[in-house]
Parts: sequence; structure tokens; C-alpha cells
Amino acid sequence: MDSLGTVGSPALWLGFIAFVIAMLALDLGVFHRKAHTVGFKEALGWSTVWISLALLFNAGLWWKFGAGPGVEFLTGYLIEKSLSVDNIFVFVVIFSSLRIPALYQHRVLFWGILSALVLRAIMIFAGVAMLERFHWLIYVFGAFLILTGLKLFIQRNKEDHPEESAVMRLVRRTIPSTPRFDGHHFFTKENGRRLATPLLMALILVEASDILFALDSIPAIFAVTRDPFIVFTSNIFAILGLRSLFFLLAGAVEKFSYLKVGLAGVLVFVGAKMALVDFVKLHPAVSLGVIAALLGSSIVASLIKARNAPPAAPAQGEPLSKAEG
Repeated sequence: MDSLGTVGSPALWLGFIAFVIAMLALDLGVFHRKAHTVGFKEALGWSTVWISLALLFNAGLWWKFGAGPGVEFLTGYLIEKSLSVDNIFVFVVIFSSLRIPALYQHRVLFWGILSALVLRAIMIFAGVAMLERFHWLIYVFGAFLILTGLKLFIQRNKEDHPEESAVMRLVRRTIPSTPRFDGHHFFTKENGRRLATPLLMALILVEASDILFALDSIPAIFAVTRDPFIVFTSNIFAILGLRSLFFLLAGAVEKFSYLKVGLAGVLVFVGAKMALVDFVKLHPAVSLGVIAALLGSSIVASLIKARNAPPAAPAQGEPLSKAEG
């Protein structure tokens, strides 16, 4: 491991948690108190805010604790941010399959991510404790990430259908629901019965998908550091910026056709790094460079492919343009 100690004092922990609570309260209580469709400019503004805050926090770690923790946080944040983009593919499918209006998508993501913060904290502290006590688990995590990366590469073109998943079938059997929306409410009443609306179904699927992605992302950052403060803060910053990133990229995810190849490469790399931790030592800056190169090349290749792709043929019955007529 690149780091076995901890840089987080009780004051830093309390300060960071207070910051997260304040930002969430500001988000829901002020900026999104009324349901509205999040536009591109708003999403871009919030994405800029969250990335800037993460980089400022990174600079503070670097200044106070040195280059080691600074590079570890930046590498962990890059891993978590890139893997969270894969979440966006699933969120798009969830909202489209359940026909969730754009007006209420932010509400679903807010409560889903709020629950994810608590879940991630539990998983991180459990993972740190397990690795400290059972060192051999590092090899298990490494092998799991390698297999996950290979699976992601093999199934990179497979379409997701979360609405047909075992989780959704179980929920529909156990929770009485209705296909009717009742504004921004997760529950409604019909004929005296309390029923779940499609918003609750979407929230459950968002939660289930985050659990699956956490199983990949948290072991991945353990390849960079075992410091619980760095693991936690890099995770939280990536999650807090996920909603704005969703609204920023939701309409363009199909353009990133090679992103899953890059993510698969990242998972295989960090998995191999974990499996060989007792035999091969890589400087944190090397890990950061490799991960940035894998992600950057996949994004550039995706944009080049999208730019050179022929225009889509008009649908049947669609009138041709004047130039074609």
C-alpha cells in the first residue's frame, strides 16, 4: 500500500462532515427547493463547483501533509470520478425505462446519493478494518477487480435493462405500486391504499446500482491508499458531483463509446497493483499517470469516433432536407 497511516485528525473529520451536511442542505433547501428541470448551464456550473472544491481540498492536503497524501487523493478522486461516469449510463437507462420526467430526476438522485454517502462510509471503514486484520484479502480484492475489469470489457456493448432485474422483480412483488405519478412524491394513495410511485422504483434501482458500483470502486481505491480519510473524502467528493455530472452528460453518454474500455483498463491495472503489492512497488505518481492515460485515451478515441461517424439516416417518413430533395 502507498499509505498505511492516516492524515485525518478528529477536527478534520468533523470539519469535512460538517461541510458535506452544509452543502447538501444548501443544495436541497435553497437551490433545488422547488422541483425543476436541470439545464445544461446549471449542470455545468455545479460540476465546475464540485470539481473546484475537490481540487482545493486536494491542494490543502498537499500543503499540510505533503505530496504523498496529495497524489493519493488526486488518484483516488480520478478513479472514483471515472467509475461514477459509468453509473451515469445506468441512471439514463433507469430514468428512460421508468419514464421519469426530467422535472423529478434531481430529487431521485439527491436521495439516492444521500443514502450512498452513508453506505460508502460503512463499506470504507469495514474494508479498512478487514484489510488491517486480514492482509490476504488484498489479493482477493485484486483478483476481483481484474475479473470485473475483464467482464466490463467483454460486456462493453451489452445493453442494460435494470427495470427487468431481480431487484426490480422482488420490489414489485413486495411493495404495492402504481404506474401513476403524484408530483414529486415517492408514495401516493389510491382507493385508500398507500402505493409506491415510479419515483420510488427509480430510487431503489439507483440505490441498487450504487451498491454494485461501490463493490468495484472502493476496493479500487484501496490499491492507492489505505488511509480512511483519503479514501472517504475522495469517494464523497466524487459522489457529491455525480448529480450535476449526470445532467451534464446524460444527453451525450452515447458519444463515449470507448469509455468502458478505459474503465476496464483502470480496474485491471489497480487490481494487478493490489495483487502484486508485496512484490512490485509503484510510486503514487506513476499510478496517477497510468490511470489518467487510460481514461484520457479512451475519451479522446471516443470523441474522434463520434466526430467521424456518418450522420444518422432519417427515420422512415421523415422529410429530406432541401439539399437532399
